[in-house]
Amino acid sequence: MMPRQRRTLQLLIGLALGLALGLLAALSSAQLRLAPQPAANAAPSEAAIVAPVPLPPQFESVELPYSKVYTVTIADPQAYPLRVDLPENLVPLDQMAQRLNALVAINAGFFDPNNGQTTSYVVSGQELVADPRQNPRLMGNPDLAAYLDRILNRSEFRRYDCEGSARYDITLHGAPVPANCTLIDAVGAGPQLLPQSTAYEEAFIDYGANGAISRDALGSRSRNARSAIGIKPDGSLVLVMAAQRPGVSPSGMSFDELSAFLTRLGVEKALNLDGGSSSSLFQAGTTHYGRLDQNGNWVRRPVKSILWVAQP
Repeated sequence: MMPRQRRTLQLLIGLALGLALGLLAALSSAQLRLAPQPAANAAPSEAAIVAPVPLPPQFESVELPYSKVYTVTIADPQAYPLRVDLPENLVPLDQMAQRLNALVAINAGFFDPNNGQTTSYVVSGQELVADPRQNPRLMGNPDLAAYLDRILNRSEFRRYDCEGSARYDITLHGAPVPANCTLIDAVGAGPQLLPQSTAYEEAFIDYGANGAISRDALGSRSRNARSAIGIKPDGSLVLVMAAQRPGVSPSGMSFDELSAFLTRLGVEKALNLDGGSSSSLFQAGTTHYGRLDQNGNWVRRPVKSILWVAQP
């Protein structure tokens, strides 16, 4: 092939190659223009969203020289709301828990074991289901007349619905419901243990002329079986039941010891619940009792109201 012919052929090949590359680029650009493009603020596809799995309530037990303490931490009370229930009659905690198909339950409000009627306000499902003003042994007892106003305004644990979100608090019965919230559940008990003790106001402690305690209705300074509910700064909830120890006397916890234990758990607000023979905690089918009788047997006492978490 002559040099001139060779140069001509090379020019033709280069031209054809350039045209082919240009055509490919044009087709690729057209395909990109035709393909649907996600908007700048478009949400990720459903396949790309991985919903976090709610952390179920966590159970623990702690051995102390004078008490065995059972705790349940509800880290996600939105997914596992803590509810209030009150049966028609006094019923042991485990029976109530099984009837409700509960995952966790703890005894809650005060009541009069002589007539089975409440001495605490109880709200369940937005309805007032127990009213201490309807208890004649409470309202007509002359020994309690001086304390009646404080009894009827005891602290209570509350669950609100605030525009679709669950919110929890510990406050006096007479405190208003926050704006844009509906009171769903509440149960009265007391005293408050944290952030400050209200034992003087709500445990009805009296002092004699010599400054010594002459009346302590709840035995606040003595060790006993105790139940409590706490709220952490992040909104998580803690149920605590401090049981007595066989062969140890005195055993259980005083209010001060219970407050200190709750503080170590990181609790910000805490409420003492009914204690003594009522103290009991149900968890995943097992019931732990708090009070021992004189023979060293666990006391299984019927109770009036409970705080509980449903099975998922």
